[in-house]
Amino acid sequence: MIFVVAGTQDGRELAGFLLEKGQSVTASVVSRYGEELLSRYPGIVINDRPLDEAALAEYCRAHGVTVLVDASHPYAANISENAMRACRACGIPYIRYERQSAPLDYEKAHYVADYEEAAKVAADLGRNIFLTTGSHNLKAFTEAPALKKCVLTARVLPAPEVIEECTALGFRPSHIVALQGPFSEALNEELYKKYEADVVVTKNGGTVGGADTKFAAAMNLGLPLVIVERPRIAYDNMAQTFEEVLAFVHKAEK
Repeated sequence: MIFVVAGTQDGRELAGFLLEKGQSVTASVVSRYGEELLSRYPGIVINDRPLDEAALAEYCRAHGVTVLVDASHPYAANISENAMRACRACGIPYIRYERQSAPLDYEKAHYVADYEEAAKVAADLGRNIFLTTGSHNLKAFTEAPALKKCVLTARVLPAPEVIEECTALGFRPSHIVALQGPFSEALNEELYKKYEADVVVTKNGGTVGGADTKFAAAMNLGLPLVIVERPRIAYDNMAQTFEEVLAFVHKAEK
């Protein structure tokens, strides 16, 4: 049985691809929305229980997992590291499906290693900061001394718990953009203009994550981009296409 960490759109599509190729697949998600999307694939088994390293190892042993496919978000370093350690403990082959970064050639792109550095760099580039980095790291910006005199706007998922989190961090309702992406270049551009963005803070989640249209819209308006780079992880095995993952599964089953 193949266990797919499928917390992204391409992760869900990869789980469906493996299922269609005759594999027995369990896909793991942590949101009800993700579960609803996965349920469209007939015959797929869904795990909706959060699994830390120990729980994942226990699950793999109990359910006869033969290969673990890590298709978590490119910035979900903890999930990937936990999955690799669990696989090593169980003697299960691990492979990382890594979506490619969106290409960018822009003189106003500023690359940073983490969210704290992103806050400092953004503060030097403008007063109105448009954040498109997700909700899990907003605290790094609201607590950054450099941004105390800046106006922060956060674009996040339209989930009640996310809105509550933004409110608790001090975001005004007028500066919470609750929308489900990815977004077109035109919509990104209109949002940047509406909130009078001086700088856009983002990540390179690849084309699937809408990074290409975020970048293009900022370039059209001449806005500086602060881009948090992907975490550097030494994956045990890695693939960039569904076919490469399938080939790894076939090899592991021999």
